[in-house]
Amino acid sequence: MMLPIIIASVIAMAIIFERLYTLRRVRIMGGDPVGTVESWQGQGGITPARLEALSQASPLGRILAAGLEGSQSAEGMRGRIEDAGRHVAHAMERYLNTLGTIALISPLLGLLGTVIGIIDVFQAITAYSGSGAVAPELLAGGIAKALITTAAGIMVAVPAFIFHRYFRGLIDELVIDMEAQAIRLVDMIHPTGPGRRQAA
Repeated sequence: MMLPIIIASVIAMAIIFERLYTLRRVRIMGGDPVGTVESWQGQGGITPARLEALSQASPLGRILAAGLEGSQSAEGMRGRIEDAGRHVAHAMERYLNTLGTIALISPLLGLLGTVIGIIDVFQAITAYSGSGAVAPELLAGGIAKALITTAAGIMVAVPAFIFHRYFRGLIDELVIDMEAQAIRLVDMIHPTGPGRRQAA
């Protein structure tokens, strides 16, 4: 059972490094896109080219650009922002289910390997039983080898579980920050409209 545990560890490490890079705050938030939109109002307004640049700049920019497209009513903005936000949040959670699954099954794979190893040890005892006593060091060595898979499974599961929880918390924080920026945008475009009343 060491082979699937090793494969799980490689996948877990790849996911961890990929998410650490992808979920950087500077990459998700993209600086101050709301301030950028505010500056556009005095520099020729919001053009399709500027919206495209905003959408490509960061996930938050993609959400804000979706809110600025089409109808400019506050309710319309909020609806488009919420829809885009769901897609962005889903993308931020990419691979986390896989990481959580690895954290869950790795100890079970290790335990299964240990059980199989101990069965082999008892089969060896049965085979030796007709030819005399079994050497204690042989039994100890066989059981120790069987327990290696449990240790390996736990060593894979612990960091996978820690980073799974860390990424969940980080995504929650980023989503809250993006919601605050989206409300700020609605209030800036509609300073006395439904966006401000609902935000309150």
